[in-house]
Amino acid sequence: MTIRVMLVDDQVLLRTGFRMVLAAQPDMEVVAEAGDGVEALQVLRETPIDVVLMDVRMPKLDGVETTRRICSEPEPPKVLILTTFDLDEYAFSGLKAGASGFMLKDVPPGELLAAIRSVHSGDAVVAPSTTRRLLDRFAPMLPSAGKEPQHKELERLTDREREVMVLVAQGLSNGEIAARLVLSEATVKTHVGRILTKLGLRDRVQVVVLAYETGLVRAGG
Repeated sequence: MTIRVMLVDDQVLLRTGFRMVLAAQPDMEVVAEAGDGVEALQVLRETPIDVVLMDVRMPKLDGVETTRRICSEPEPPKVLILTTFDLDEYAFSGLKAGASGFMLKDVPPGELLAAIRSVHSGDAVVAPSTTRRLLDRFAPMLPSAGKEPQHKELERLTDREREVMVLVAQGLSNGEIAARLVLSEATVKTHVGRILTKLGLRDRVQVVVLAYETGLVRAGG
């Protein structure tokens, strides 16, 4: 199955470069492009898209707000935030808005292609440790930071699921969580899947964001 990709960036040269890389892949096709968020939203109304590569700093409507609007739609495409600087606050805001991850614009082509395939299959492309660094830096911006967990849906979790959620938010991989809790990695994966389902989240990036947002995990803790 061909992955339908949309490029959203106000720099034509960058879009050209990404398009050339993706065009060489048998399982990918760039089916649309846009130079700003307003144009992107218009195109998405008319063109089926699987994955959006989204710049953050654009005229008219930036990538964060565009991502928020895209992800609020039923069955939206997956969004990868593209940023110039590591740990850019725009990337963090993009994750909160519903993006499945973020990458640097100078990412090697092989990593970009792998990320697109991973996101398309339902995985997140931000490593848990990287996500934690982002959140440790920007958690004070969250309105719920420093408060006790207030998210009603957290009450749906079993004690074990809550335990797994905390460890996910602390940057541990499934294998590391399995070792910590003396479980099989398959069991941990099952717990993570149930957490996603019960909380209505798209991927483990959103699990981490919610854990910090509710105060279940504190920045630096």
